[in-house]
Amino acid sequence: MGDDIEDDNSYPKPVGRWPVFYYGVGHMLNDITAACWFTYLLLFLTDIGLSPRDAATVMLSGQIADGFATIFAGELIDRFGHFKVWHGAGSVLVAISFSSVFGGCFPCKILGTNSSTIETVSYSIFAAIFNVGWAATQVSHMSMVNCISLNSTSRVVMASCRNAFTMVANLSLYAIALTIFNVSKAETHADIQNQYRWIAYLSICFGCCFVGIFHLGTKEPRLKISLHEISCARISWTYWFKKILYYQVGLVYVLTRLVQNVSQAYLAFYVINDLRMAQSAKALVPAIIYISSFVISVIMQEISWTGQRLKAYYSAGGILWMFCGASILLLPRSMSAFMYIISIFIGIGNALMTVTGVSMESVLVGSDLNGCAFVCGSLGFLDKISCGLALYALQSFQTISPKVQDNLSIEHISVTRFGLGLVPAFCSLVGVGVTYSMKLHTAYPKPLIEPLLE
Repeated sequence: MGDDIEDDNSYPKPVGRWPVFYYGVGHMLNDITAACWFTYLLLFLTDIGLSPRDAATVMLSGQIADGFATIFAGELIDRFGHFKVWHGAGSVLVAISFSSVFGGCFPCKILGTNSSTIETVSYSIFAAIFNVGWAATQVSHMSMVNCISLNSTSRVVMASCRNAFTMVANLSLYAIALTIFNVSKAETHADIQNQYRWIAYLSICFGCCFVGIFHLGTKEPRLKISLHEISCARISWTYWFKKILYYQVGLVYVLTRLVQNVSQAYLAFYVINDLRMAQSAKALVPAIIYISSFVISVIMQEISWTGQRLKAYYSAGGILWMFCGASILLLPRSMSAFMYIISIFIGIGNALMTVTGVSMESVLVGSDLNGCAFVCGSLGFLDKISCGLALYALQSFQTISPKVQDNLSIEHISVTRFGLGLVPAFCSLVGVGVTYSMKLHTAYPKPLIEPLLE
C-alpha cells in the first residue's frame, strides 16, 4: 500500500515511444477492414447486381448493429473493465466474419437461387456480425487511451499515433487492392467476388499481425484505488448529459466521422463514374489521401497540445475540407488529373480534423475515468447511426446504375458528386462553428500523476 501511495503522489513522466507505438497499432485490423468497408462495399454490391438501395440497406444494417453494439460495449467496459479482453474478442469476431461480407451469398448457394432479397438479407446479416466485433474492438481501444495517461499532451500523441497507423492500414489496403485489380481481371460476377475475397483475406492477415503486437506490448490499464476516492465509483450517464461540452464534443465527433466516412464511401464511385479515370485510380487516389494524412499525423505527435491549439488545428482542417469540397463539385471530367492534387489537401484536412476531434473526447473525459468507455460508446453510437442513415439517404437517390450512366452526361451535380463534395464540406462548416464555441481546458496547475499502467 505504501508503494501505491508513493506512486500516486509522484510526478508523471511522458508516455514513452514504445508504449505509444504498441497502443497505436492496436486498431490496425479495425482500420484496414473499415477502409475496405467504406471504400468498396457499395461498389462491390452494385457491381455484383444489387440495386443502389439494396446495397445501402446492407450498409445501414451494419451501421445500426455497430451503433448499438458500441453503446452496449461502452457500458459493459465501464462496469467490468478488461479492455484487452474486449479488444481481443472483438478482433477475433472481426477476423472471422469480415471475409463473409465479401465472400458471396452463402444462403443463395445453399438454396440454389439468385434472389436479390435473399442476397440482401444474407449480406446484411454478415455485415451486422462484423460490425458487432468491430464495435467491441473500437470502444475498448479508444477508451483505453484515457486510462493509460491523464496527461493531455500524451493523450493527443497516442491519438495521433493511432491515426498515423490508421493511414498505414488504409495505404496497405489500397496497395493490396491495386495489386489485386491489376493481376486479376473481373469479367463476371464470380471474378468480382474473387477479387474482393482476396482483398478481404489479405487485409485480415495483415491486421491480425498488428493485433498480436498490441496485445504483447500493451499492459492492461487499471485504476489505482488510492488515486481518487471518487474515481472508484462508476459515473452515471446523467453526469455526462448535464455537461454542455458533451454535446459539443459529440456533435463535432459525429460531423468529423461523417466527413471521413461519407467521402470515403463515394470516392471510388466519383473517380470511376464521374471523372472516368482509370480503374487504378480507385486505389491510387485514396492512397494519396492517406499518405498525406500519415505525414501530418506523424508531425502532430511532436506538438505540445492545449485546448486552443486543438480548436485551431481542427478549424484549419475544416476550412481546408470546405475548399476541397467546392473543388470536387466544380471539377470537370476534362481536368480529372487535378483530383490527385485535391487528394493531398483532403488527406491533410482529414488528419487535422480526426486527430483533434478524437482528442476532444479525452479533454471531455479529463480525470473522470470510470465513464470514459460510455463517452466513447455513446459518441460512437451517434457516429455509426448518422453515417448509416446519411449513406442510405444518398443511395436512395442513386437510381441510375453506373452502366446506364455511361451513355449520359454527368457533368451536373450527381449524387456521387454531392456525397463526396457538398456533404463533407457542409459538415466541416458546422463542425468549425461548434468548435469555435467550445471551452476546452487542458492545462493543469501541476503535472498529473500517471497511475494507470501496472
